[in-house]
Amino acid sequence: MTDPINAILIAILKAVIIFGVLLQIVPLLVYFERRICAWIQDRIGPNRVGPVGILQPLADVIKLAFKEDLTPQGADKWIYRLAPVLVYAPAVLAFTVIPVGIDLQVATFDIGVIFLFTISGFSVYGLAFGGWASNNKYSLLGGLRASAQMISYEVAMGLSIIAILMTAETVDLNEIVRQQWGAGTLGLIEWNLFQQPIAAVVFMIAAFAETNRLPFDLAECEAELIGGFHTEYTGLKFATFFMGEYVAMITMSGLMITLFLGGWSVPWVEIPTDDPSIMDIALSVGFFTVKLFALLFFYIWTRWTLPRFRYDQLMRIGWKVFIPVSLANIGLTAIAGVLGWKWLIPLP
Repeated sequence: MTDPINAILIAILKAVIIFGVLLQIVPLLVYFERRICAWIQDRIGPNRVGPVGILQPLADVIKLAFKEDLTPQGADKWIYRLAPVLVYAPAVLAFTVIPVGIDLQVATFDIGVIFLFTISGFSVYGLAFGGWASNNKYSLLGGLRASAQMISYEVAMGLSIIAILMTAETVDLNEIVRQQWGAGTLGLIEWNLFQQPIAAVVFMIAAFAETNRLPFDLAECEAELIGGFHTEYTGLKFATFFMGEYVAMITMSGLMITLFLGGWSVPWVEIPTDDPSIMDIALSVGFFTVKLFALLFFYIWTRWTLPRFRYDQLMRIGWKVFIPVSLANIGLTAIAGVLGWKWLIPLP
């Protein structure tokens, strides 16, 4: 068996594993979101289906699978059916370039950041097409809101990522992770969270807007738009929209970890990257997973804590606050680079 065939088989195996893990995390995330929101609001949460309600996500899937699959009269049927896939597929594809362990990713690109940012931007088409193809004015308004929201916050997110690329001088995600582990500090102060705090804050808030999570879920605002872009969707199409939202949360959290929180690196523990053992790889994957669930908890906690913004406030913050702040941060990063400094400490 030739080496190219081995490489293809390994890539397929990694893709199947990553895809399978994502499919398992989504129902767990739905369950934990219900439990966490119940805890925040002093309620019980799911506790009937299975031990402590653990089988509730399975019951939801069965219910959605057997719901009547309706198509609105006058809808553009092909685009109507395609829209949920355009929300789900880009989020899954974008995750394939995120290193979840030592050189452990489905696809290794030297331009990983650019690929991820490009692919994740396609999800806006799913929301816009879903709203337009439904032949419903409330869905159309939700799709328009989603398009304007995601485009405006993608600009701020892209500018925050540019600041990281200027500091790292590379677009290779693995190399960005390695640079956040410093032998002198054992990799904590070297995290870009501390080296680029402005970019980290802008990226995190823009990630909430990109994934349509509260307080930025104006595209599906029940009080104004009934359900927004997905008002006319039922059954598994409806489920696919929300699977895409949860996978997008996972992808954005993974990107946040990679760019700002040291990726798979472990503070105070030096993991050999040249010839890592199975234990080294397992440790890196385990620590990445801990960081991932911590960020997902923060996503859920924020949703059930903060109220929804008004739409004009949402757009004002995006265009008049985050974009100027991000541009100023790029200027400061350029000045620091000329002086031979990172944001907080001098370069070695």
